[in-house]
Amino acid sequence: MLAFTNRFLALVPFEKKPHSQFSIKAFGLPLRSMIMWLLLLTMPAISSAATGGWTSKVTGGNIVYTSNEAYKPLRDFAGDYATIVYLENLGFHKIGRNSNAMDVAWLRSQGYRVIELNYAHNSNAVTPKINKDIIAINREISAGSFCGYNNCSHFQSYVLFEGYRIARNVPYFKDDPAVYNTPIQYTKGDTLHMDIIYPANASVKVPVILSFSYSNSYATYDSNKKMLTDVNKDQRMNLAYTFAGFNDSFLEGSPANGIAWAIADHPKYCPWGKGKPVNGPNDAYKSYETNPDAARKVKSAVRTLRVLGVKFYLTGKIGIFGFSRGSTAGSMAIGDRNVPTIEKAGFHIGVSDKVQAAALGPGVFDYTLIYHAKENGASGLRLRCPWAWGTLANNYDLWQSMGSAYLVQSSATAPVLFFYNTDDELYYQDQIERLKAKLDSLGVSTSTLINYGTGHAVPQTSTSLTKVYDFFKKYLTPPAIVDNKGIR
Repeated sequence: MLAFTNRFLALVPFEKKPHSQFSIKAFGLPLRSMIMWLLLLTMPAISSAATGGWTSKVTGGNIVYTSNEAYKPLRDFAGDYATIVYLENLGFHKIGRNSNAMDVAWLRSQGYRVIELNYAHNSNAVTPKINKDIIAINREISAGSFCGYNNCSHFQSYVLFEGYRIARNVPYFKDDPAVYNTPIQYTKGDTLHMDIIYPANASVKVPVILSFSYSNSYATYDSNKKMLTDVNKDQRMNLAYTFAGFNDSFLEGSPANGIAWAIADHPKYCPWGKGKPVNGPNDAYKSYETNPDAARKVKSAVRTLRVLGVKFYLTGKIGIFGFSRGSTAGSMAIGDRNVPTIEKAGFHIGVSDKVQAAALGPGVFDYTLIYHAKENGASGLRLRCPWAWGTLANNYDLWQSMGSAYLVQSSATAPVLFFYNTDDELYYQDQIERLKAKLDSLGVSTSTLINYGTGHAVPQTSTSLTKVYDFFKKYLTPPAIVDNKGIR
């Protein structure tokens, strides 16, 4: 029965038109009968589900969870299971019009273990309070124990809101191995990927926020097997860095604000502490990325997301959320300067790569500033940038072209919210202050969120998260979210 159910699920074209009912003409059955038949077919699998209680920081007590394995499980390279933590019966009306049973069955048909957390319409299960549980979920999975499981993937586990589905490993750029030359056996470029989390069978179109991972995906050479392996590919969801390591819940909490989200491989397809120019010294690119490679990838990712947004019933409005190395990467999307070597590379050339807004945390936006007194913390960049680009004095234009500030040319640049803590590295603050000053001088709308926490960190409190969500709502205009207290 399960095998037949899996084959049936694969046949039904759920995603052909996300905003309309799926086609059932081939089966000759009315919609209601088809749904009932589908539920009956899946009932044996559902009846064998594991259940229990999970302590929620949002509700202040235990909430019921139900877990089901995938029909054909996906596993990561550590052998752990791709997992969806599915938040349902929340404190607001969901945008997706499918039943939760239908969407959970679809997720399982895609290879995911699904753990449903039933909030029983608790009034606190709304933005931004729900982010506390998102942080707790990612921490527990990363620590190795969640809802009775110790084998949820640390690289392929996602928190999804009810009514949302996932398109995973979507290609957005073909990498050039000659840029970072690491490892030397990597000579045929891999494809960089992104994951897109979108509402299924939505009642209304939604905008989307794109972020570039703080974890680097890359090719790995196994010297024992004398071959390249896939072990470090698709590491953008690495919980130890991207989410659990920083308690970052912003992206995964966006659907509670009527906004879809996507996360892409970092443009530097290489270990963060590696990379060198052709015939250059080893590790010349340690801890930074080079252009035009990074900008090409960022622009191609935006174009890809905009094109696929038609299929996923997105509005076409795209925001950027960036932190640390993800901020440096994401900032490449905000400027309006047209550089042919950037614009004419990657996928969907000719499609607009304009973004409507960006929230950028600490990052590096202009490498020509690293010798300023406030940027003493950038000693690593002072050492290695000249290895790659020559001295600043003799190669100023080249150095300038490496940063996102160079791509900012006029008031057509996207509005930016900058966020940082003043006890973080001083060079990050100097980079933000100077990019903000440039934007202000051009008449670009900017704002700041300062000291929402301590050190090198992302917004985590309800107050700070609300400010960032409200910023995106202003420029992305998502549909209103209706909860027990009305429209938010």
